[in-house]
Amino acid sequence: MAGTGPERQAVVLNADDDAAEVAFLSAYDPRRYDPIAVTVDVVALTIRVVESVPTLHVLLVRRGRRPFVGRWALPGGFVRPEAGPDGARRDEDLPEAAVRELAEETGLAASTDRRAVDRRLARVYLEQLGTYGTPGRDPRMRVISVAYLAFAPDLPDPIAGGDAETAAWVPVAGVDRDHMAFDHARILDDALERAASKLEYTPLATAFVATEFTITELREVYEAVWGQALHAPNFHRKVLSAPGFVEDTGATTARGGARGGRRARLYRAGTARLLHPALLRPGQEEAR
Repeated sequence: MAGTGPERQAVVLNADDDAAEVAFLSAYDPRRYDPIAVTVDVVALTIRVVESVPTLHVLLVRRGRRPFVGRWALPGGFVRPEAGPDGARRDEDLPEAAVRELAEETGLAASTDRRAVDRRLARVYLEQLGTYGTPGRDPRMRVISVAYLAFAPDLPDPIAGGDAETAAWVPVAGVDRDHMAFDHARILDDALERAASKLEYTPLATAFVATEFTITELREVYEAVWGQALHAPNFHRKVLSAPGFVEDTGATTARGGARGGRRARLYRAGTARLLHPALLRPGQEEAR
């Protein structure tokens, strides 16, 4: 029979939906449930040169307040309401909270923050990493954290603010994970694995270099994130064989390498969103 199946039921439900929704919300009492706070944490990664070697760094803050006072932590904090232009309360969205905390605790800001005056910040790449809600991860109360991953080239030195005592770029290999605050060691490890995996299948590496770059500079990104040296000719061939990964600008560097020789070609990021074929980590080719 026509009109007796799910389509008919949907029509009936939709007809009374507004009134039922209003009645439900007016009777709803959120105090029946335990309160849960929401925070955001940001894993900001960049590459800095240490003793002539491009090295992966993570942005950390030393906590100036309890709990975990004096310990290194990721920039972050509680999601909080804001006052809109008309003075009315406006709930903060999660990406907004991540950008705000990054700015308040370190002086750095992603491109979505109008307070960013350093143009090097305009290329900050921000994506959601994951959600962390293990009971006891925060000793104050039940706290759910939404973690974000941020990448950018040539980021400036941070300036501590908010409840951070100090802020610094720390080489990833030198982070004392056993003494980080909260569960931030776990979040950092998840972020590093995400970054390493994304380099295999996406052109994310171009977010770590300048707008125009050499293949050598791109290879140094992979080596810094993966933590292992790569065969230069093989890497060069694989990059150019992935359609849309990079585009030749037609220009070259102003001078040759440190030992002289030809000037290197300059490339820019291409239009590809996924790399095919993928650039797998050494040892992964056999495993897969």
